Amino acid sequence: MSETRKPLLHVENLKQHFKITNKFTTKAVDGISFDIYEGETYGLVGESGSGKSTTGRAIIRLYDPTDGKIIFDGHDITGKMSKEDEKFLRTNMQMIFQDPMACLNPRKKVSQIIAEGLEIHKVCSKEEIDERVGNILDKVGLSREQGTRFPHQFSGGQRQRVGIARALVMNPKLVIADECISALDVSIQAQVVNMMKDLQEELGTTYLFIAHDLSMVKYISDRIGVMHLGHIVETGTTDEIFENPIHPYTKSLLSAIPHPNPIVEKKRKAITYNKDEEGVDYTKGTIHYVDGSSTHYVLATDEEFDKWYKK
Repeated sequence: MSETRKPLLHVENLKQHFKITNKFTTKAVDGISFDIYEGETYGLVGESGSGKSTTGRAIIRLYDPTDGKIIFDGHDITGKMSKEDEKFLRTNMQMIFQDPMACLNPRKKVSQIIAEGLEIHKVCSKEEIDERVGNILDKVGLSREQGTRFPHQFSGGQRQRVGIARALVMNPKLVIADECISALDVSIQAQVVNMMKDLQEELGTTYLFIAHDLSMVKYISDRIGVMHLGHIVETGTTDEIFENPIHPYTKSLLSAIPHPNPIVEKKRKAITYNKDEEGVDYTKGTIHYVDGSSTHYVLATDEEFDKWYKK
């Protein structure tokens, strides 16, 4: 990117391949690059199987990246990390998982689950841990008394609030929210997203918001990366992506958003996109900036960009 300020997270040519058999390898993430700046929300969108969650897990090092470079706040966390870098990563980057029940230990009380990271990394004293756990429970809309309960005693929305509290109690610089609202009811989704925005304003947290719900991504994100089959095909600010989409895959995603007005919805036509039928090869594409913008660019060959841009 052409921005001069230093990014909090710099991802360069990240690849995450999984060997299935001796002859077959799945290229879940195949050479993506993007930056996330301090205090912003970067939305990563795309259909299921596009590589969004794998990207998040590779960045936080739940997977060992096949290739590429990940720089987090000046620390290279790509290969084998030193103990100092690993502790820095674990205390300053947290993840909110998609399934709130699967990621919470059913045998531990909520207060123990939230405090676990603080205790493991010896961030503060026992008295300070209790205070921080109580404060974060207040912030996510749960009472301190609920900290004595077990995860199965909560609703889905409340369990996700526990997952968010566990991530934010560490006061991380970056939170990776992996489809953190997709398992929730629509009314609860709005509550959780509003809470995350309020906490970001208060704590200055940076988010990588992974989702396939474009309307929610539009609401929470400052910039958006559109991902398809392991490649980021278009990146821009929220306004640039929604008001001036260039890549046909981005257009197809936007055309699938239902409209609240039934008359407009009846006339809405979904645009289909098949990269093989259109002869698109992502590995041959290069970065093309739109209208001299430093934030809006498309992955395309020169011919494809001319064709899509004029269209």
